[in-house]
Amino acid sequence: MKTFHKIQLVFIAVTLMVINTTYAQQPGLQYFRPNDKNGLNVFEPSKVDTVIFDGLKVRVGGDFAMQFQGLNQSNDASTLVELGSDFNLPSANLNLDVQVMEGVRMHLRTYLSSRAHNEAWIKGGYMRVDNLDFVKPGFLEGVMKYTSITIGLDEFNYGDAHFRRTDNARGIFNPFVGNYLMDAFSTEAFGELTVQKNGLLAVVGLTNGKLNQNVTVNDNTDNKPSFFGKLGYDKQLSEDLRVRLTGSWYINKGTSTGTYLYGGDRGGSRYYNVLFTVPDVDGNTEGGPRDGQFNARFTKLTALQINPFIKYKGLEFFGIYELADGSNEFTTPQADTEGAFTQIAAEVLYRFGADERFYLGGRYNTVSGKMRESASENLDISRVNFGGGWYLSKNVLTKVEYIKQQYEGNAWTGRFAGAEFSGVMVEAVISF
Repeated sequence: MKTFHKIQLVFIAVTLMVINTTYAQQPGLQYFRPNDKNGLNVFEPSKVDTVIFDGLKVRVGGDFAMQFQGLNQSNDASTLVELGSDFNLPSANLNLDVQVMEGVRMHLRTYLSSRAHNEAWIKGGYMRVDNLDFVKPGFLEGVMKYTSITIGLDEFNYGDAHFRRTDNARGIFNPFVGNYLMDAFSTEAFGELTVQKNGLLAVVGLTNGKLNQNVTVNDNTDNKPSFFGKLGYDKQLSEDLRVRLTGSWYINKGTSTGTYLYGGDRGGSRYYNVLFTVPDVDGNTEGGPRDGQFNARFTKLTALQINPFIKYKGLEFFGIYELADGSNEFTTPQADTEGAFTQIAAEVLYRFGADERFYLGGRYNTVSGKMRESASENLDISRVNFGGGWYLSKNVLTKVEYIKQQYEGNAWTGRFAGAEFSGVMVEAVISF
């Protein structure tokens, strides 16, 4: 396995070097979020088009991320593994973006290396349509001036946090190393309609509710689609002040779909081996690649996320207020109903220097709620991050953070009872 990892890392390094030699010749694409610092604080790509279509264009890009981890952890039972200070296995993405025709663009992302998979595999892809001239010139031109249609099997547009999160190796937009505790991110078969006009934003969409696609029907099959949407306002009010406020929803009432909204990140957590246990007397261990994040796995899920974003000169604020409510009623002998969780996050940054190449800031993130309505106490998790970063160029970011995460209250059992981890993380990111 060690030999395999070495071969894999050499392959990734060579691939990224070859791709990087062509970066200066990268073509411009229509309605496209740049995969470098120029894409920072870009949410939905604007309907303002500054690129003239002159034929099919292929843009090959990539991401590379590597962390130095120095964390310590403990719990009440002293069953967690001891963590040393060392480098994590690097992760890498390969990105293909193709301008297929006027106003039609394709995106495909492959995880070359991720924490949860040794092999390369496709994360997902989509087709974005910004005009319908391929039907006939000028077809619904007045509508498509403000409208985008996106269809694929990829991440869908629920909430604003997914625009700032780390996607496997793409950490260029995340000011910290890890993502949020309840990480709203999943790759599902979906279609969505986005309308933008004068700062107003509306999104409506539908997914099949499944991360792993399977057409086989069995006695437990209760597949139902997920409905999602977003309403918001995003405006540059002056040269110095930008204000954005959005509210998003996600609804799924199937008992075999809808459990992936907070568990769809197959790249895994950036905090490696936290909450892993030492072998018990039978040699059994607990732990997985998503530990450090939280997913209630409600089978019938209704979620609401509200996101304020304010940027005044170099000062930046991003927030999350999120409710995730389960409504599945279990039959006897577990006659109970799924509970609900609330997530709150506040992130404050100050960007400074030429082109805001440097930043300092902090993030506070909590999750609180019950797995079942009958539970007498809440499950509580809190996390604080403090750190900063330096964009050496628009393609290279280095960042350092201090993190402390705690599992609080008497409701936690097993390895989570009294658990906490803390320490320093350093990450280097390359994206192009």
